Amino acid sequence: MYRVDTHTHTVASTHAYSTIHDYLPVAKAKGITLFATTDHGPAMADAPHYWHFVNLRVLPRVVDGVGILRGIEANIKNEQGEIDFGDPHLQELDIVLAGFHEPVFPPRDRESHTRAMINTIRSGKVDIISHPGNPAFPIDIDAVVRAAAEHQVALEINNSSFAHSRKGSEANCRAIVEAARDLGAWLAFGSDSHVAFTLGDFEHCHALVDAARFPRERLLATSPESLLGFLERRGHPRIAEFDIFR
Repeated sequence: MYRVDTHTHTVASTHAYSTIHDYLPVAKAKGITLFATTDHGPAMADAPHYWHFVNLRVLPRVVDGVGILRGIEANIKNEQGEIDFGDPHLQELDIVLAGFHEPVFPPRDRESHTRAMINTIRSGKVDIISHPGNPAFPIDIDAVVRAAAEHQVALEINNSSFAHSRKGSEANCRAIVEAARDLGAWLAFGSDSHVAFTLGDFEHCHALVDAARFPRERLLATSPESLLGFLERRGHPRIAEFDIFR
């Protein structure tokens, strides 16, 4: 049902446990035809050096029928919406996620979180906001979803938030799904895998969008075509090697 995972971590983020190689057979077994490698931005204590992201260009685009997007899960640093990975190398990445992480942006108040997230959305540098339903960072959901819809930035429903981390996210995520449905925003699904075995695990994500009757045409996880078209509309160049997925 879902063929794209836009949020995974490798041993380059040292609290994760798998390599790119480890992800490939799991992707084949689960029918994931395109996934993004999105290790944490450099402001996290155990994140890879920025050279890691610059050197993602050495990765093959397709291995044994599985496509690999070169990405990052950057950190939102402040209320101005700045992230911890900048130009010119940001433009070399295929996909950019950004979200709140306590070591970089300690939780404050609803107004500060909302301001920071909306400014990140408006910056034009970020394609997907990661785990916006995190209960440690309450936001004005309608305001954030309106901004995401206006600027064509996707909001992530993060499966790990229901299984391993950010417990208590479900009510916020349900509200995000319903607001995105009504306001015309896009949703991405991220396994947020820190080990390859959970790649493409979206059972909680699916339950939320199914219950809300969210329109399938605005779910980026459904197919490579959906995600790649979205990224191109956001200004990313067409990647010829991925034409096999269209």
